[in-house]
Amino acid sequence: MLLCLRIENFALIDQLELDFGAGLNVLTGETGAGKSIILDAIDAVLGGKVSSRVIRTGTVRAMVEGNFTATPPLAAWLTEQEIDLIDDNSIVISREITSTSSNIRSRSRVNGVLVNRQVMVALRDRLVEITAQGQTVQVGESAQVRDWLDMYAGDASLQQRQVIATAFSAYQQAHTSLEKRRTSERERLQQLDLLTYQVQELSTANLSDPQELELLQQERERLNHVVDLQQMSYKVYQALYQSEDDAPSASDLLGDSEAALNDMVEYDCGLQPLLDLIRDAQTALTEVARQINTYGESLEADPQRLEEVEERIRELKQICRKYGPSLTEAIAYYEKIQAELAALNDHEQSIESLEQQEKACFDKLTQACHKLTQLRKKTAATLESRLIAELKPLAMEKVKFQVEIAPIPPTAMGADKITFMFSPNPGEPLQPLTQIASGGEMSRFLLALKSCFTQTDAAGTLVFDEIDVGVSGRVAQAIAEKLHQLSNYHQVLCVTHQPLVAAMADRHFRVDKQIITQGKGKKADNGSTEQRTVVRVTSLDDLTKRREELAQLAGGKSANDAIAFAESLLLQAANHRHSQQS
Repeated sequence: MLLCLRIENFALIDQLELDFGAGLNVLTGETGAGKSIILDAIDAVLGGKVSSRVIRTGTVRAMVEGNFTATPPLAAWLTEQEIDLIDDNSIVISREITSTSSNIRSRSRVNGVLVNRQVMVALRDRLVEITAQGQTVQVGESAQVRDWLDMYAGDASLQQRQVIATAFSAYQQAHTSLEKRRTSERERLQQLDLLTYQVQELSTANLSDPQELELLQQERERLNHVVDLQQMSYKVYQALYQSEDDAPSASDLLGDSEAALNDMVEYDCGLQPLLDLIRDAQTALTEVARQINTYGESLEADPQRLEEVEERIRELKQICRKYGPSLTEAIAYYEKIQAELAALNDHEQSIESLEQQEKACFDKLTQACHKLTQLRKKTAATLESRLIAELKPLAMEKVKFQVEIAPIPPTAMGADKITFMFSPNPGEPLQPLTQIASGGEMSRFLLALKSCFTQTDAAGTLVFDEIDVGVSGRVAQAIAEKLHQLSNYHQVLCVTHQPLVAAMADRHFRVDKQIITQGKGKKADNGSTEQRTVVRVTSLDDLTKRREELAQLAGGKSANDAIAFAESLLLQAANHRHSQQS
C-alpha cells in the first residue's frame, strides 16, 4: 500500500506531499488541473519512462519518493535482493531525475540502496498496477492475456508453466545439440572427402625418400648430357694415362719423375719419402684413369629412362606445390592427414541418437503443453462466467465474452495463443475485444477484469486513471460500487470526474492549479513580479468542503440543489458501505 508520496520540481509541482490511506482514494479537479501529473509521478518513482519535460522549468533536478508498506512475500523478495526493510515493514522508493546540457539522468533507490531498472520493474509489479481507459494495447497482447488467464487459474497453471519452461529448455538444448551435430557432420563429411582424396593422391605418389626429387634431377642432367660426358671422360683418360698424340700423358710424366727420384735416392736416402709419394700418386692416377675409362664406356643414351625421370620429376613437383613446398614437408603432411582421416572415421555420437533424444524432449514438452492447455480451457470457462457476471451490473446485461485458445508451436509459456473475444450487443458475432469495444465498454471491461482478480492480484495498490469517462449516471454508480468492492482487497487510487465515484471514496483529494508569486520583491525582466503556476492538492477531510467539491462535479456551482445532491450522494455511499460491511 502507498502511504505517502513526496514530489519536488516535477512538471508543475514545486513541492507536494500526499498521505494516502487504505480503501478508495479519489482525486478530483478540473480538466488540466494536474491530476495526471500525480499519477505520472507514481509511475516515475516506480521506474517508468521520463523525459526532460518532467523537470520543473527553471530547475535541473526533480525528485519523487514513495513510502509503501511491505507484505511478507514482498519482504522475502527484498531480502533476496539484499535490501533491508525499514522498521520491518516499510519500503521507501526514491527517484532523482537530473537534467544536464546533453541528456537526462535518473537514479533509483530502494531503502537507500541504488538499484537498476530490472529490479524496479520487478518491484513495480509487486506494488502498483495502473489501469487507464486507453489500456487497449495490453488487452490485445496474447502474452499479457495469457498471463492474466494463468494468474486467474492460480498455482496449478503457474506450476505447470514451470514444468513447461524446464521441458522447453531441455528441448532447446537437445535441438541445439542436434543442429550442431548436423553441422559438424556436414563439415566432417566434407573434410572426410577432402582428406580421402588427398591420402589417395599421396599414396599413389608412393612417397618414401625425401631426397628422391634431388636424385632424379641429378639423373636427368646425366641422361641429358651422355655424349658430352663420354667425350669428356675419354679426354680425361687420355690426359691422365694414354695420349693419342706425341704429347706425354700425366702417367708418363709421373713415370719419368719416379725414375729420376729413384736414381737420386741411391745418393741421398733422405729423398725416399718423396719417391714414395710419387709412387702413390702414380697408383692413384692409374686408378682414376681406369675408372674414368670404365665410366665413359658405360655411358649409354636412354631416351625411355629420361622420359620416365622427367615424368616422375613433374609428378613430385606437383605434389610439392600442393602439399610442400618441399618433398620432406609433403611426406610429413601425408603422415599427418592419415592420422586425421582415422580420427574422422571414428566420429562422435551418431545423429540418429540425437534425433531420438530431441524427439523425446519434444514429446515431453508437447505433453506438458497439452496439460496446461486443458487447465487453461477449464479456467477460461470459469473466467468467462465470472467476467460476464461482473459486467452485468455495469449496464452490459447482454454482453457475450469468450476466451479463445488457439494452438501455436510450443514455447516456454505453452502452446496456446489466447484472445479475449467480445460482443456487447445481441446478434453480433464475437470479435477480438480490442477491435470492437468502445472506450466506455473497454473501461468497464477492465474494471470487471480487475474485479475478477481481487484475490489473486499481487499488487497492493490499484490505480485507475479516469476509467469512468464517457459513462452514464447509472453506469457510473455501478463503477463506483465496483471500485469500492476492489478497495476491500486492495488500496485503490482513482482519478475521476464522476461525483458518484468520488462520493464513494474513503479519502477525497481535490487537485487544482494556483498562480503564485515567486520570492518577495523578485521582479521579472519586464519589471513585473514573477509569477508561476503550481499544482496544489487539498485533502477534503472537512465534510463541508467535500460537499462543495461534489456539488462542483455535479452542477458546476455550489447552488443549493447541487449541495443537496452532493449530500444525497454521500448518504447513498455511506449506506452502500454499511450494507457491504454487514
